[in-house]
Amino acid sequence: MDSIFIHDLRIDARIGVYDWEKHLPQTVRLDLVIAAPSPLPFKTGRIADALDYAQIVARLKAFAAQSPPPLLERFAERIAQLVQEEFGAPWVRVRAAKLGALAGVREIGVEIERGTRPA
Repeated sequence: MDSIFIHDLRIDARIGVYDWEKHLPQTVRLDLVIAAPSPLPFKTGRIADALDYAQIVARLKAFAAQSPPPLLERFAERIAQLVQEEFGAPWVRVRAAKLGALAGVREIGVEIERGTRPA
């Protein structure tokens, strides 16, 4: 499977179910592995044939700046849907973690895979 990855993308989002979480942005760390929709960029070397990392990162930041869903699980699900629908990825793995959300815990989060993983 040919893929691209985005690791350790840190974004601020008002995500959570408690009142304080709805008003105070928290840092969420995202790690994504995205199956390439086509083998073309590996052969041609043309950006027009590839997934544009910068566009994906900008879109994820814009999504997080809007009103994200309160649960981290739904947040990860929406990110997976966004990557598949807007960028044509057949498969994506999303790991979303809140940093320092609980005392004594460095990070807490979810990891999901969506779509059909190419061979």
